[in-house]
Amino acid sequence: MGILCLPLECAAMAYIEITKPRPHVSVVTLNRPERMNALSFETVQPLHEAVLEVGADNDTWAVVLTGAGRGFCSGLDLEDHGVPPNIAGLPMSRIATRAMAIFADLVPAMRNIPQPLIGAINGPSYGGGLCLAVACDIRLAAESATFCGAGIKNGLTGTELGISWILPRMIGAAHAFELILTGREVNAQEAERIGLVSRVVPGAQLLDAALGTAEQICAHSPHGVAMTKRVLWSNLETGSLHAAMDLEARNQLLVRMTTNNLDEAIRARKEGRKPNYAD
Repeated sequence: MGILCLPLECAAMAYIEITKPRPHVSVVTLNRPERMNALSFETVQPLHEAVLEVGADNDTWAVVLTGAGRGFCSGLDLEDHGVPPNIAGLPMSRIATRAMAIFADLVPAMRNIPQPLIGAINGPSYGGGLCLAVACDIRLAAESATFCGAGIKNGLTGTELGISWILPRMIGAAHAFELILTGREVNAQEAERIGLVSRVVPGAQLLDAALGTAEQICAHSPHGVAMTKRVLWSNLETGSLHAAMDLEARNQLLVRMTTNNLDEAIRARKEGRKPNYAD
């Protein structure tokens, strides 16, 4: 399937592409390769819309996020990040707050869509680009991928878009604090070693590897997968083992009692075929 047009301004639409190369799998591509897919208001707004678009698509069961060209996302465009929309008559304090919200709201949007989001990190992932990567549910990296919390090196803080909450839970506080405070660059091999990505593959194979992972997910019940993603993220915020297990039990019971999925799985196993989940 070709590029799907989104209901946005044409100039902004050019920076984000949505394709559907395989059944039930949508690929969202940051398409600003001449700027290493840097984030500006013209990029972030259509990216947010694209996330919502694929999230609302009932025929999309898994999503891949990647970048065009030789980079995933170089973070904030330091040369021209544009201006927030709809700011006429607002004081600077409100403009600044609105600007930060437009960027920060991307991460909850990625977390909230029901489909697993697979990051295919095809090159540098810096600053806000690192934040987008860690907001994905699964991350695969090309051998050329590099990661850097660049904000601290630009005279700002290294904490943005939820990274101070997500990254320590992902790779542990020791690694996370060091990476965020030093702003040093991490290559793909180190990223795999510390758990920042789950797998490193040759660059030419990255998209196929991400699509293959998406197809593995699509073999399962879309409802079961969506409920699993919800609990995985929710239990990152849960304060005890018992509370986490209570949520798991209710989630499992809800899917068991409201679908025939388990019965279908048992029938399919006996008949030597793949299950057909109706959810």
